[in-house]
Amino acid sequence: MSAEPHPTSPPPPDAAPAPPTVAPAPRATGLPRAVWATVAALYVVLFPYHPGLRSPNELCRLWQTRALVEDGTLEINRALRDYGPVGDLSVMDGRYYPSKAPLLSFAAVPVYAGLRALGGGHRYAVPEVPLVFFSRLFLTVLPTLGLLWLVRRFLRAFLSPVVADGVTVTYALGSLAFSYSLLFMSHQTTAVLLFAGFYALWKLSRGEWRERGYAVAGACAGATVAAEYTGALGVLGLILYAILTVLSVPAPWAARLKKLGRATGLAVLGALPFIVALGLYHQATFGHPLETGYKHLNDAAYQPWHLGGFLGIRTPDPRAFTLSFFSPLRGLFTLSPFLLLALPGLALLKRLGRTSPEARALFWMSAATLAGYTYFTSSFTYDSWGWTTGPRHLTGLVPFLLLPAGLVLERLRGAGRPVLSGVAAMLCAASVLVTGLATFVNYIPDDVSTPVLALARPLLLDGYHPPNLLAFVGLPTSLAGAVLLAALAAVAACVFVALGRDASARAPAPAAWVAGLATLAVMASAQAVFTRNDRADQNAVRFLESVWLQPPGRPTAPFWPRAGS
Repeated sequence: MSAEPHPTSPPPPDAAPAPPTVAPAPRATGLPRAVWATVAALYVVLFPYHPGLRSPNELCRLWQTRALVEDGTLEINRALRDYGPVGDLSVMDGRYYPSKAPLLSFAAVPVYAGLRALGGGHRYAVPEVPLVFFSRLFLTVLPTLGLLWLVRRFLRAFLSPVVADGVTVTYALGSLAFSYSLLFMSHQTTAVLLFAGFYALWKLSRGEWRERGYAVAGACAGATVAAEYTGALGVLGLILYAILTVLSVPAPWAARLKKLGRATGLAVLGALPFIVALGLYHQATFGHPLETGYKHLNDAAYQPWHLGGFLGIRTPDPRAFTLSFFSPLRGLFTLSPFLLLALPGLALLKRLGRTSPEARALFWMSAATLAGYTYFTSSFTYDSWGWTTGPRHLTGLVPFLLLPAGLVLERLRGAGRPVLSGVAAMLCAASVLVTGLATFVNYIPDDVSTPVLALARPLLLDGYHPPNLLAFVGLPTSLAGAVLLAALAAVAACVFVALGRDASARAPAPAAWVAGLATLAVMASAQAVFTRNDRADQNAVRFLESVWLQPPGRPTAPFWPRAGS
């Protein structure tokens, strides 16, 4: 038996030449972990809240939470006497209730009960600031961080890792998701529930989940309506998507219809507990399962906004449409210009749908959801938005525009067009800066001209940095604010650099940098043109400074003051 040649021995003279060695392709990676850690830190550390404003949308829910735990009742009459007056109320036979859908009030019960036990178990054990902070943390902040994980997983199925991550981070800090995760309101809760329901349907359409997943989607849909009545608009989009994905299965029509029937039954089963509970709540508070608090508003001045049509949704008004999307103060595309990419992105998604049933279903769902929310915001009284960051009722729409926007970024990245890539990447980075700075304030008076140059900028220059946990633990407010501002700017820069790269992952070309900086200059100039710096702007700045939770030059109030202090 001949011996095997030694691994280091030269090959025989007549041996065939060895094939050339091919280095393994580098594994595609997304954004660094430090970026994700910074995003999470901003969500957890920031606390834009000012007790002097008596935030009605938040406190009316939390007063009902107090009433449920302390008095075992739905009415908040005693809570109003004990903890102070709030707005956004409905009244029925002398009993006061929040005018909002009730899910968040009930969801906060275990949070409040736990805090009350920690505080000593008595009636006044939990001060307002920690109640608001922990209710936000557990019910709006952490669920949104979980949503970002779902969004990232979904986008990575269609986009390169760097684009998927870039779009997810832009959504996290450059959209209404950031603003309403940091408020105890139902708008981001609606977005979380809608996308979670969609994610279940998407997994089912790919055969990656068992059929019982339709019950999960149904539960998310039912909870959406229990959290925010207008979330029903997004639920209609989910229903359309479910129908399209079930009926597109390659099987005889009888089998498809049978599957659709089973899916419908399971979805209804999942939604039923929430819908029944909502009807019982309406019956107990307003005397009928279909009667909401908006028909019994305590403030008669707000009543006309909710009369006619469905909860006040009537026929479209060009003014409401224009201001909801393009207002210098709170237009959706003004605060989050990267969402403009979703419009051509829908055309790309439709084109993909010619050969892919999955893409076709995604297109029709996204287009229908956009159309539904557009009709709503164009048909509802624009002046009813209040002191908000952006058009708050469009928060549930935003996750469904991310894939179309990502498709445009992916197309530009692969086409080797650095100028357009630089513009698109800067739209994402600018969204992080604009929405992030607006969210630092997060209570935007409705008579201010612009949220950043007219409000956030003068507040920051006067030393009024966003309230945050760093200042509560002893860091000087100026230093804590500088850290948060630097973190936001660093994420924006990272997003631009990542999305400005070409398909070979080379650094952004000089043309991309020039185009990006020119885009930023144009957007900043446009905001400067609309910034009035008039008496209304100045009064808004002075008023917010007068109620600021952590004002400069004064010791920070304790996070959880002792009783009697």
